[in-house]
Amino acid sequence: MIRILLVDDHPVVRQGLKGMLVADDLEVVGDAGSGQEAIEKAAALQPDVVLMDLRMPEMDGVAATAKIVGTGPRVLVLTTYETDSDILRAVEAGASGYLLKDSTTEDLIAAIRAAARGETVLAPSMVAKVVGQVRTPPLSAREAEVLRLVAKGMSNVEIGRTLFISEATVKTHLLRVFNKLGVSDRTAAVTTAMDRGMLR
Repeated sequence: MIRILLVDDHPVVRQGLKGMLVADDLEVVGDAGSGQEAIEKAAALQPDVVLMDLRMPEMDGVAATAKIVGTGPRVLVLTTYETDSDILRAVEAGASGYLLKDSTTEDLIAAIRAAARGETVLAPSMVAKVVGQVRTPPLSAREAEVLRLVAKGMSNVEIGRTLFISEATVKTHLLRVFNKLGVSDRTAAVTTAMDRGMLR
């Protein structure tokens, strides 16, 4: 029997998940509405798998995941968010998998079973995102600085004046950024860097 703890700040979602997870080898042993409550319930109930939402009050799902994984249970993120930075933060925190809430019941049950066996589960749409994130070389401090000023709407000339470098040097930094991120323009560079958590 696989024992499951449901964590989501919406009671209706938790109730709906309980209704979905009806299988011979699954048992929902409890639920929690916040990251802090999830940590407490995981310690008390010792589930095999924790189904974790990401965005919650008090403590988010990533912080809760980092605290829970060291105590035994596998954490499977189930969320509506699929930005590169969300996925990578969850995986870095120790999550065994990452699924979206539009997953089918069959896929969700299969993912829970896989997580319980110690396997990693990623929704197909996320595999490319994670691989791309891992393969992206980091931006240098100067490249990140230039990109932050681009995000503020500054022109190359204005960036050069602000950083006391020539316009040609600004262009060189931007070309390196475009190359590292696999993009061809300023807007795409800012958007991609933000998605990947490289730019705040």
